[in-house]
Amino acid sequence: MIGKTEAPRQALADDWDAFGKPLFDDPSARALSRVGVVDVGSNSVRMVVFDGAARSPAYFYNEKVMAGLGQGLAETGRLNPQGRERAFAALKRFALLAKGMDIGPLTCVATAAVRDAEDGPEFQRLVEKETGLHLHVIDGAEEARLSAQGVLLGWPEAQGLICDIGGNSMELAEVGEGRVGRRATSQLGPFRLQQVKGGRKELIAHIRAAVAELAQAVGTDHDRIYLVGGSWRAIARLDMERRNYPLLVLHEYRMEPESLLKTLDWIEKSDLAMLRARTGTSQARMELVPLAALVLRELIETFRPKEIDTSSYGIREGLLYEQMPERLRKRDPLVEACRFSEKVMARMPGFGKKLHSFIAPLFGEVPPEVFRLHRAACLLHDTTWRTHPDYRAEACFDNVTRANLAALSHPERVFVGLALLHRYKNSRAGSRFEPLFALLTPEQIQEAEVLGKAMRFAAMFTIEDPADVGALDYKAKKNVLELKLTKRGAGLFGEVVEARFGALAAALKATPVVLRPEG
Repeated sequence: MIGKTEAPRQALADDWDAFGKPLFDDPSARALSRVGVVDVGSNSVRMVVFDGAARSPAYFYNEKVMAGLGQGLAETGRLNPQGRERAFAALKRFALLAKGMDIGPLTCVATAAVRDAEDGPEFQRLVEKETGLHLHVIDGAEEARLSAQGVLLGWPEAQGLICDIGGNSMELAEVGEGRVGRRATSQLGPFRLQQVKGGRKELIAHIRAAVAELAQAVGTDHDRIYLVGGSWRAIARLDMERRNYPLLVLHEYRMEPESLLKTLDWIEKSDLAMLRARTGTSQARMELVPLAALVLRELIETFRPKEIDTSSYGIREGLLYEQMPERLRKRDPLVEACRFSEKVMARMPGFGKKLHSFIAPLFGEVPPEVFRLHRAACLLHDTTWRTHPDYRAEACFDNVTRANLAALSHPERVFVGLALLHRYKNSRAGSRFEPLFALLTPEQIQEAEVLGKAMRFAAMFTIEDPADVGALDYKAKKNVLELKLTKRGAGLFGEVVEARFGALAAALKATPVVLRPEG
């Protein structure tokens, strides 16, 4: 249905089965529960503090300063003076914030600007002396590896080529089967390209030659390119704007090369100020977009991918992934995040897995990529209970479709969101979310409705374990939905429960049959 996972269900069971031990109960996972990282790049300096489920952490704190540390580096060989002051002030602030959050030492990495500048070592020493932060200056190959690992943290099945663009460099890394393969680095960052002499023709020739060298290093047999970096995300946001795409979530936003080339043409012909106003992109970022667009065009023409995907995860997430034991890496980020949400937000933590087991007979044997979506929805079904009843359906949908959840494509977000909407509301007619439903097929919409109404019925039926009060049996050939009640279940089967059972049967277009115990 939704998703492309091909591994058999049994093979994945140990990774994300609901009866396994959640990662956040594991001492080694708890050690990762709050981790702070700092990325000192050529364009931005950012601190991120991760918290929550170890395998799929939330952003507890996230702050970015567009310092422009590497602007003009290609011409002067030194860090930008204003950028240096702004970066230093940001790092001083980050060190104080880390102490206030009591998160221990920050893991700090510096990339192309500090790596290539003649005064980079001096800046490194100053930062350590004045703030206590040690900047680990990494080379291009290591930068590519960490960025690729960041993609794997949020996209475990990623297979293709990671392309991470910064201000002064661009790195490529091959990924597949959870591993990082060949890597290459270049000086194709927009700040570097600003210093290329001559006109547009010379600039394009320069980019073409550099991309050709990269292609020799990592090969061109990659069906997907995963884009990492602020300039790429700005272009992806512009692609959404041109296409009038309904879901403005950049992570796992997928583009076809032919369509993306049309967007690059549109960017070239458009007024940048107008594009900024329409998308909310910062001026500093938008100024780099035209140069990044030229690089992206050459990447498409050289590598000829079938799909181009946007990743919000990169080097910072890669630093977190670096600290994970292998067994944590193998777990499903989506299910782990949903488990964590249930534990801290639901009224009856642990009910989600019982709910899923109870309603599973409605769907029969499903492929793993569908099974995990059903499981995620059941784990999240009660996490918005504190919201006003009139808005719970909308809150559920919003929470999933716009949340920082990993390993979830845009159609999958809408599928889970729609199921949760129907958990609280029978009808979706007239919903302000209707444009998003277009990301699903009619069959997927119907399945999400059934899933939601099944959760709506079962959650009302009992607050403990539905298996203790009844069992569902969907006889598809006879078009009958059967509920076999236990003695206790017969006492719980009130008129509201009966109405919800009828609504579930109607969603299946089945006849409802209730079997009561004798005596």
